[in-house]
Amino acid sequence: MSKRDLYEILGADRSASEAELKKAYRKLAMKFHPDKNPDDASAEAKFKEINEAYAVLSDAQKRQAYDQYGHAGLGEGMGGPGGAGMGDIFSDIFEDFFGGGGGGGGRRTRSRAERGADLRYDLEVTFEEAFFGHEAELRIPRYEACGKCKGSGAKAGSGLKTCPTCGGAGQVRFQQGFFTVARTCTECQGNGQIVSEPCNSGHGHGKKRTEKTLSVKIPAGVETGNRLRLSGEGEAGARGGPSGDLYVVIQVLPHEDFERDGDNLYVEHVISFPQAALGAQVEVPTMNDPVMLKIPAGTQNGKRFRLKGKGFPSVSGRGVGDEIVLVRVAVPTSLSSRQRELLTEYAEAGGDQVSEHSDGLLGKVKGLFDS
Repeated sequence: MSKRDLYEILGADRSASEAELKKAYRKLAMKFHPDKNPDDASAEAKFKEINEAYAVLSDAQKRQAYDQYGHAGLGEGMGGPGGAGMGDIFSDIFEDFFGGGGGGGGRRTRSRAERGADLRYDLEVTFEEAFFGHEAELRIPRYEACGKCKGSGAKAGSGLKTCPTCGGAGQVRFQQGFFTVARTCTECQGNGQIVSEPCNSGHGHGKKRTEKTLSVKIPAGVETGNRLRLSGEGEAGARGGPSGDLYVVIQVLPHEDFERDGDNLYVEHVISFPQAALGAQVEVPTMNDPVMLKIPAGTQNGKRFRLKGKGFPSVSGRGVGDEIVLVRVAVPTSLSSRQRELLTEYAEAGGDQVSEHSDGLLGKVKGLFDS
């Protein structure tokens, strides 16, 4: 029986480049791989056939011999696994299936710098500090690069040595079914080298625990839950990697008189019954200086007045909120004889029946003005 053409097996032209051959091979290998076709003898046979074809065509010498003499130029077995280096072929397949961990082939994993961890600091600020802005001083416990070993973890003059577990490859390999599987060496964490003599200061980790004092500007208008990012003020990186970031999370403490909703402020202000009935000019508090507020005659309990631009500044710098004044009309708890007389006359003039006793009168007045 005549043997199939190797280019035909891979679905490639005779003029195909190495990259095109490899692309065609990978596509078919992924399609017919036994793991994707369990208990399928035909797929397994096809997988073996395309591997044998690629083992020849990926080797420059064997491809030239095949192009000139066909299968006769290959001798028996088409060169077998020793041809183009089947270990490399299986490594390529392994990378496609498992994301680049690789079958190894003795490849050294390069020592990679790692970014340090981010840190979080919860900061309480007063209502006033949130309104006006504030500069806070923080003391942050964290790991910093060791000054003695410059982050290498090795004692001065000792340096690094080849990892005895992986022999410097950064990976350890073991057989798993059809493949030789490689995993990152746990001894050297994939670096291929370990510290020969650990630095006393950093205990071989290249980092040491310390506490740093930072000055942080809290912008006006912040509210609970806002985060401030301080780039590079987190944990030190490993193997020369950059430091992480520090996130300052704001918690605004409540105020005795004011409440906040977005950028608006809310405050209650008590006025007397005559002020509500006749109108008045009253002084109300703001986060800055007090201002005068005009109370129109006939103002009802619970009336709201808006003071434009007296609220919180927007933390984004886009405008300022308002202050909302909620008016509460006070009911007197005790009356002089003259006050009682006048209120009785007022009630009678309006056709209201009131008790001559103070308790009844107060109950009547309170019923009129309580909300």
